[in-house]
Amino acid sequence: MNRLFRYIFFLLVFAVSYDDAAAQVSNFRRPAPVAKSRVVRNPKLQAARDKFIAQQLALTTGESRKFWPLYRQYQEDLTAIKILKKQNNSSSSVNGMDQIDKELEYDNQMVIIRKHYRDEFLKILSPEKVSTLYKSEDEFKNELIRQISERSVRAGN
Repeated sequence: MNRLFRYIFFLLVFAVSYDDAAAQVSNFRRPAPVAKSRVVRNPKLQAARDKFIAQQLALTTGESRKFWPLYRQYQEDLTAIKILKKQNNSSSSVNGMDQIDKELEYDNQMVIIRKHYRDEFLKILSPEKVSTLYKSEDEFKNELIRQISERSVRAGN
């Protein structure tokens, strides 16, 4: 019964958030820039991800020239929101509702960013390639997690 109430609660929260998200999609604005020093970037990891995605998408020269700057901006926008979300979760807020509201707002902003860039990617790539892009990102992340888990097991952790 408790799970049912939790499920209904999340549906209600989603329904309320959806109205706000639908209204904001047309008013998309980039998140506030986060200081570059706070963004931790691993060049080897980025290069491996880019290589994997490039192999999966098989981009033409023209597509590649337009796609990569847009994709990097997409990653930066998502990273900025993820950093804000992490900061919100790490701070001990006096008012728990404020923290929950901020969490939902960050999730909402991530959805808005993804929808915006989906539309931008569709201007460059076919719908099949855009779908492959998102699948490739998930495959890369899952493979990375698998490799880290294997290393941890081998190290005895």
